[in-house]
Amino acid sequence: MPAATRNAQDRTARFGFAFIGVLLIAVNLRVSFVSVGPVLSNISSDLGLSSAAAGFLTGLPLIAFAVFSPVAPGFASRLGLDRALWMSLLFLASGIALRSLPVPGFIWVGTALIGLAIAFLNVLVPSLVKRDFPTRVSQLTGSYTATQAAFAAMGAAVVVPVAQTSTAGWRLALGIWVGLALIAMAVLLPWLRRHSSGTMNTATPEASHQSPWTSALGWQVTIFMGLQSIAFYVLMAWLPTIEQSRGVPATTAGIHLSVFLLVSVFASLVAGGILHRGSDQQLVSFASGAVMVVTFLGLALAPDLILLWVLLGAIGCGSLIVIALSLFSLRTVNYPQAASLSGMAQSVGYGLAAAGPVMFGALRDLSGDWTLPLLVTAGIMAVLAVTGVLAGRNRVISAPA
Repeated sequence: MPAATRNAQDRTARFGFAFIGVLLIAVNLRVSFVSVGPVLSNISSDLGLSSAAAGFLTGLPLIAFAVFSPVAPGFASRLGLDRALWMSLLFLASGIALRSLPVPGFIWVGTALIGLAIAFLNVLVPSLVKRDFPTRVSQLTGSYTATQAAFAAMGAAVVVPVAQTSTAGWRLALGIWVGLALIAMAVLLPWLRRHSSGTMNTATPEASHQSPWTSALGWQVTIFMGLQSIAFYVLMAWLPTIEQSRGVPATTAGIHLSVFLLVSVFASLVAGGILHRGSDQQLVSFASGAVMVVTFLGLALAPDLILLWVLLGAIGCGSLIVIALSLFSLRTVNYPQAASLSGMAQSVGYGLAAAGPVMFGALRDLSGDWTLPLLVTAGIMAVLAVTGVLAGRNRVISAPA
């Protein structure tokens, strides 16, 4: 076989496996923690958690994102990008298992470990996309974001029925997702034994880049990431509880959350398809932020139209996450810089987002209803829309001279 043909086949195989790897990782990025929302009242009742404590439980992964995201680029530099991703899946499987064990305190330990694992995966997947799909960033980002939303929707739909039909209740309903992590690990392991991805050696010329921590554009992307995360995680943590407090059955609220995630799948695919068509991302960023303003205002002022706000929120969140993740690659010059920006944005950004569910629950306890926290969040979304205009400009964080 001619060498050129072999090289083309090798490139095709590498491309195909990288694509499969991205999707397998994406399957695990949301379902293990968004499935907590529909059974949060069960967990709170079983463990005696207050609204603020329950909000802290849902916010704990975000705190882990903030703490561990800056560590991810160094972790990949030592192990190699592909091996670091596999080890992160191992951490995830361990955390899911620990969280479901009926041992005092393990729900907190397991949840923190899940947060660490997803922090690493969240940071490193955009770097993988930048490395292996440099000309298809927005399309690949849309695809893997849609995949993670689709499996999260499945989780939201089945978690309540599983909890209701099993004597193990919510523990089994949350523990079954370890299977997805194990499948991804099993499929990826043979490849790791045959292929070494190399390290992201900061001494190489390719890795030379300006730190996003010293860039105004880096901070704009970071703030955009954090504010859009507040919208998503507040809705994941509290939307089912808000609905149940207004007389919606728990199963129906779970289905609504599933609808939210399914609609966000299509919104992510659409956003991924249109991001690369214009010269910048300003308009789509602003429009997506404005949709979230309307969503939270609607939940506060017109709760009878709950399904409309669920659909609008799904469109907004599905678009915003693709925009935010794409910006890590679109605003950088190489994949090590993409990893650095991803680590920064997800550290500081999720630090902001981690306060969202906790403050939302605390405002609910303070005011006695959901109007105040929903209005406050609508104001935050207005800031998000303005920040999207800045982060969406056609610029990159340049390499040092």
